[in-house]
Amino acid sequence: MPVFRLPADNSFPPPDLANENGLLAIGGDLSEARLLLAYSMGIFPWYSACDPILWWSPDPRLVLYPEELHISKSLGKTIRKKIFSITFDTAFEDVIRSCATVHRKDDGDTWITDEMISAYMKLHESGFAHSAEAWHKGKLAGGLYGVSLGSAFFGESMFTRKSDASKVAFAALVKKLLAWNYSIIDCQITTPHLISLGAREIPRHKFLKILETALQHPGDKGKWTQDGVTSTP
Repeated sequence: MPVFRLPADNSFPPPDLANENGLLAIGGDLSEARLLLAYSMGIFPWYSACDPILWWSPDPRLVLYPEELHISKSLGKTIRKKIFSITFDTAFEDVIRSCATVHRKDDGDTWITDEMISAYMKLHESGFAHSAEAWHKGKLAGGLYGVSLGSAFFGESMFTRKSDASKVAFAALVKKLLAWNYSIIDCQITTPHLISLGAREIPRHKFLKILETALQHPGDKGKWTQDGVTSTP
């Protein structure tokens, strides 16, 4: 399959035209409109600072159905001890910058570039991107961020500075999404860490079908709180 060069207009080729590695297109920008269109089509950006913007739609796709979250005995014990306090959307910039720092390679490179941080900060300000934070003794110990559309949550990255902090934040997020009747959490790329939490691979065509239904849900655009959503105009 060829890799498409994106035109100036806000459009993408069909995701099932991605190559065998999941790479679909190159170029374009990280405007809010393009990012929201990409997620609605099951496409996401992932590239290094030295690369042009690369757009992906892998097959199979790693997903977590909220009701299938797996909490190990040790993680359950940590949650019950209430070692961490959990918040939502109170430190989005700190979370995304921490993810960028933690995921730097030996050469100092990271796929969460300054351009990506700026773009997702704008999505957060618009009420589409969200974070879950785990705090320990008043300090940010771990967390994650992602994008919400309809009843689908697209996980982007997580970090931890203290053992189990990101897992506890993730478990709290999944509990919230389950209460809000979210149908799917997109985990994008398969990792043993996510598999251990209950995620599993499904064919891309099945993921896109589930996503199509999820996008029919009205969703809630705004800042997430412990109790609900504060609407964003």
